[in-house]
Amino acid sequence: MVKGYCVKCRAKREMVDTEEVTMKNGRKALKGKCSKCGTGMYKILGKA
Repeated sequence: MVKGYCVKCRAKREMVDTEEVTMKNGRKALKGKCSKCGTGMYKILGKA
């Protein structure tokens, strides 16, 4: 599982229902939901 920072929980949580997306600036990111509260989360991936 991928971990990301949940702003609502204010803690690092596992992300569920993740999908890889490309942002407007061309960088890759993972979009998912917090496993505890269900808030939308993003994790920006490296430049490669």
